[in-house]
Amino acid sequence: MKKTALISVSSKQSKKENDTIEVVTPGSFYKKENCYYVVYNETEISGMEGTTTTFKINSQDNKFSLIRIGTTSTKMEFQKSTGDISLYNTPYGTLELKIDTKELNMDINDNGGNVFVSYDMSVAGQKPQNTSLKINIKAQ
Repeated sequence: MKKTALISVSSKQSKKENDTIEVVTPGSFYKKENCYYVVYNETEISGMEGTTTTFKINSQDNKFSLIRIGTTSTKMEFQKSTGDISLYNTPYGTLELKIDTKELNMDINDNGGNVFVSYDMSVAGQKPQNTSLKINIKAQ
């Protein structure tokens, strides 16, 4: 099962009213073993042109991964009530990100679905900032 999909990604930092970034893009959606995968290419609008983003959705283990490969590279793991440290490689240098997942909801099936993640993220020991990520996948 590999399908084309319309992917909507909305990222919001909770303390800033108008700080929502939303991207709607075509991509692919498939299932491999017990995980669903969403893959799309970043564009100039996101500032990450030349990067491929993959979401790995593992409902069985209640785990969500955001993987970027290209001009920007990272692997961020989200699992409720656990923390993760990842390196975020950009053309301008590497940042160490500390992620503390507060909420993770995944409602996904062979036709697509929704993922919601709320997490605190801090860069190199700075004050954590709460961010929420809403993802909608419409398989076609």
